[in-house]
Amino acid sequence: MDQSRTPLMTPVLIVGCIIILVSFAIRASFGVFQIPIADEFGWARAEFSLAIAIQNLAWGIGQPIFGAIAEKIGDRKAIIMGAVTYAIGLVLSSYAVTPGAHQVYEILVGFGIAGTGFGVILAVVGRASSDENRSMSLAIATAAGSAGQVFGAPLAEWMLGFMTWQSTFLVFAAAILAVLLMLPMMRAPVAASKAELEESMGEILLKAFKDPSYTFIFLGFFSCGYQLAFVTAHFPAMITEMCAAIDPSGTLAAVGISTTSALGAIAISLIGLANIAGTLLAGYLGKRYSKKYLLATVYLLRTIAAGTFILLPITPTSVIIFSIVMGSLWLATVPLTSGLVAHIYGLRYMGTLYGIVFFSHQLGSFLGVWLGGRMYDAFGDYTMVWWIGVGVGAFSAIVHLPIKERPLVGAAA
Repeated sequence: MDQSRTPLMTPVLIVGCIIILVSFAIRASFGVFQIPIADEFGWARAEFSLAIAIQNLAWGIGQPIFGAIAEKIGDRKAIIMGAVTYAIGLVLSSYAVTPGAHQVYEILVGFGIAGTGFGVILAVVGRASSDENRSMSLAIATAAGSAGQVFGAPLAEWMLGFMTWQSTFLVFAAAILAVLLMLPMMRAPVAASKAELEESMGEILLKAFKDPSYTFIFLGFFSCGYQLAFVTAHFPAMITEMCAAIDPSGTLAAVGISTTSALGAIAISLIGLANIAGTLLAGYLGKRYSKKYLLATVYLLRTIAAGTFILLPITPTSVIIFSIVMGSLWLATVPLTSGLVAHIYGLRYMGTLYGIVFFSHQLGSFLGVWLGGRMYDAFGDYTMVWWIGVGVGAFSAIVHLPIKERPLVGAAA
């Protein structure tokens, strides 16, 4: 197949976008359930926070596993396994009445996200794209995750207005299974050079593990997970409580929002909306400029935005501004990081290599969500855990600078 003539919008890309959109719409809504579940059972904030943290850690563990499964037995089989696991986890969670049960069942949800998320889908999209279109294709697939975030949290908030959180989980389970109907359209070639095809997974992994640049990419992705997971899981509750401390009647009305809980859901939606533009811009720039310097810039701007937000008075207006700014930088790291992995180490085992890097992201996610709950219960607010996020963001901006951005395996991807 002559990939130089492959169009940008292919059936593989379209179906991949739909799968990621639904998967991430569900995932992004979990922060909305923090207060309803804690209030129903009288739990401390840390209890459901730990469940979400475990979900993120399981997602990270499952990502290289599903990447390897996809490369060994086929992309579509891996996606089917992921969607079914996702649905089972949601159904079981809807019947959970103890913190321990939620925390165990979120392991299944996390593995389900891994099978229907970036690791598998981006590898398929990357292989199905031409060299010219690959950076933009990865950005479009990543932006689809943001599109899911745009309506995921508000949809959950709206559904909670007329049904229980248990019923909402069951609806979400049906939705993730429904995307499997589109899988027959998802056929991707293995786009790799002859040298890449001749090397085994073990040989590629050994080369990557010995390469300091791979270590830098792994370490740098940690803060991305920390910041994103903390905000997704705790920002709605943080906004609900901190903005309720001011007089909301006039301020919220001025921005057309009725309650602080609605503001929290809208903030997550705004982040997702702004990120669609930010991610597409990252894909455009990633084809033209050094990916490592673009990543360092994204992390630096995130650090400045987060530090400024927490230092200034937190109002509905500042929440909206921060959500738009942070959203424009939200998943811009994903097409750049996955593209960097493909460029240096080739396409053949991109799913597994990116999955391992993504595990660092999910270690950060686990810590961000778990620390958020623990420090809230200990100190009554999220200030300390927020400043930790600022610090690790600055670290990631620095650690990307020594990366050697040149192909290590086979021909340039």
